[in-house]
Amino acid sequence: MIELFPSYYAVLHILFLAAMILCAVAVFILKDLIAAAIAFAAFSFLLALEFFILQAPDVAIAEAAIGAGISTAILIIAIRGTTREEGE
Repeated sequence: MIELFPSYYAVLHILFLAAMILCAVAVFILKDLIAAAIAFAAFSFLLALEFFILQAPDVAIAEAAIGAGISTAILIIAIRGTTREEGE
């Protein structure tokens, strides 16, 4: 019988979700805005991988392109026009 959802996928879900939580916390903790934007890109990439595991490749491709690619580029361009460190 073919399993649609193998049991080892549960381990991948837990690992990706734990890494996503760490990235989300890093976005809020980091004072360097470029580092926070990179952490946000990592979060978006992990979310795209999670969508791919959930058998939604079209959503995964859109998330990888827009979330990890375009949004990160826009954030870095916006940060370039301001100061790199967050003010107190």
